[in-house]
Amino acid sequence: MEQVKISTEYITLGQFLKETGVIDTGGMAKWFLSEHEIQLNGEPEQRRGKKLYDGDEIVIKGIGQFVVSAPS
Repeated sequence: MEQVKISTEYITLGQFLKETGVIDTGGMAKWFLSEHEIQLNGEPEQRRGKKLYDGDEIVIKGIGQFVVSAPS
């Protein structure tokens, strides 16, 4: 599981996808979410504005598993 460090309290799913290099631009987030299966903490998620917090686990089918890590 790949750890994704953030420097703020939360990051949106769209920002997360860009930060991890899954997509190149923020504008691709809506398309990507409609075409790929993403699970947030075991539940399906398709909202690009969904806030991700420290400890959240994201699984992108065919791409990988990630965990959000924020400063304490």
